[in-house]
Amino acid sequence: FFVDVMTGIPSIVAGLFAYALFVIFFGPGVRMGFAGAIALSVLMIPVVVRSSEEILRIVPNELREASYALGVPKWLTILKVVVPTAIAGITTGVMLSIARVIGETAPLLLTAGFVDSMNYDLFDGRMQTLPVYVYSMFKYPGLPPEYYIEKAWTGALTLIIIVMLLNLIARLVARFFAPKTGR
Repeated sequence: FFVDVMTGIPSIVAGLFAYALFVIFFGPGVRMGFAGAIALSVLMIPVVVRSSEEILRIVPNELREASYALGVPKWLTILKVVVPTAIAGITTGVMLSIARVIGETAPLLLTAGFVDSMNYDLFDGRMQTLPVYVYSMFKYPGLPPEYYIEKAWTGALTLIIIVMLLNLIARLVARFFAPKTGR
């Protein structure tokens, strides 16, 4: 039930949660990449849990029962039979949830902040993230619009390419870890 509720949380609420959490623990005015990572993980965890749960359910019971019939303990059955059978689907679910949160803008606006320069310290200061960069190029143009629109589309294309690469990696990992058939 809790995972279903967490799946429906809007990204802005996750950003507010992470921001409030860091204000409580570190004081007001703290904006950092670590808080952004917390906000994105709050969005990501329910998707990973739900996909892993579904993948573990579709592992055939016959495999488990055959392992139990051979006298293998439950923990070893899970470790040596269930997990290797489901690892491709679990990895795919993780990669797809990463691809989902890679384009989130709202939690990053609240937590990591926005600046025009790069900050390489994940634990201190405001940051420039790619989704926020694309948003800012459309929202706050200062020079000729052609210049900023071109940069925004470049950022959007970069995000799309990253998501496509993650999906390709998820497919390759799923194929690599898939149980070998007798063919």
